[in-house]
Amino acid sequence: MPKKLYHVQLTEAERTQLEMYVKQGKKSARAITRARILLLADEDHSDEDITDTLGISRQTVYDVRKKYHAYKRTNILDLLREKPRPGQPVKVDSRMIAHVAMIACSEAPAGSVRWTLQLIADRLVELKVVDSTCVESVRKALKKTN
Repeated sequence: MPKKLYHVQLTEAERTQLEMYVKQGKKSARAITRARILLLADEDHSDEDITDTLGISRQTVYDVRKKYHAYKRTNILDLLREKPRPGQPVKVDSRMIAHVAMIACSEAPAGSVRWTLQLIADRLVELKVVDSTCVESVRKALKKTN
């Protein structure tokens, strides 16, 4: 069996905090899993046992052990929280909404009776407001102007 790089040795207070965290209240399932990993690792369970017991990957166990090893003994519950994720960038911003409204209120292009979503999308690209867009984004922008 390979030697562990990151050993988990919880103090009695930390163990109590983690046990209470797992037993009480509504928490994130991921945070509860991290708490259970720390509790099992403190009891000297192998990574294989922890992965089988909790139904998680070995990398998750490794990451939690590493994070525990790096933390500065402030509050053990801070280890359980996730860092904020950036999320998907906003596709329909206020600048695009303004341009869509201006285009939709202007005269229709030659050969058309009125603006269609596709014509507006093409015009936005033509004006270099956006690199590319779809009719759904144009529809959402028009809906926000109402």
